[in-house]
Amino acid sequence: MRLARLSDKTGVARVVDARCDWLEARGLPSWRGAKDDLVTQCDNPEGDVWVLDDEASGVIGQTVLQRQGPPFGWTEAERAEPALYLSGSITDPAAKPVRPGSLMAWWAVDLAAREGVPWVRRHAQVSQVAAYDQAQGFSLVREEQRTHARLWMLARKA
Repeated sequence: MRLARLSDKTGVARVVDARCDWLEARGLPSWRGAKDDLVTQCDNPEGDVWVLDDEASGVIGQTVLQRQGPPFGWTEAERAEPALYLSGSITDPAAKPVRPGSLMAWWAVDLAAREGVPWVRRHAQVSQVAAYDQAQGFSLVREEQRTHARLWMLARKA
């Protein structure tokens, strides 16, 4: 894992296209409309966008790791606790054998532990993604209905 940089745009675009093709082939909604936003994140002015870089394949995943979570889904007491917030993870389906999504999540948990941050939190908008996050060791804290989306709020101790 390393911070994203401008030179990663081509690799991230390839990952987004591959993931969108994979989702669309299964009749699932994709992020194709958000591709430009995801690729632009490589500009990384906040220093919170990370890529999983494989020596042989190049970029195989991208995620956002922030120290402040969204203003929704977490109680005031939870928001007051130090935590890292993992979001916007996208991976190359061709890299499935190395489990890039899990590697990125476990890296965030390890980073939090090394920095003395007690929690890593995330949310999912699809039940299958919430189940995948739980398989990575995250616990379901609550479900929340937003105006246009159902959210699964998950957390894991560092």
